[in-house]
Amino acid sequence: MVKKESRQKAREKKHLRIRKRFSGTPERPRLSVFRSNKHIYAQIIDDVAGNTLASASTLDKDLKLANTDDVEAATAVGKAIAQKAIDKGIKTVVFDRGGYIYQGKVAALADAAREAGLEF
Repeated sequence: MVKKESRQKAREKKHLRIRKRFSGTPERPRLSVFRSNKHIYAQIIDDVAGNTLASASTLDKDLKLANTDDVEAATAVGKAIAQKAIDKGIKTVVFDRGGYIYQGKVAALADAAREAGLEF
């Protein structure tokens, strides 16, 4: 009997394949995205030093979101992470979709970050 791998395990394997190809540097850090059922999180990470340079999520009180699990919330997080990155002098990043398909909330976050001034 063939057992099907869980979606979580499949996503983690995809993420490891993606992470083999690139990592964040001080000149071009990594914009990492994580989605849960209720929230979306974004971090800008320097993998050489192992530091998180900026982060934003739907849990942030200053975003004042009515719903935290929709495309509008992901757009707000994308704008917030881009603003925090630009305030710290970060202009270009490498986008890490975290093994998720590039559509819906992940694409909305990325597009909002691009519109707010980040380059990737």
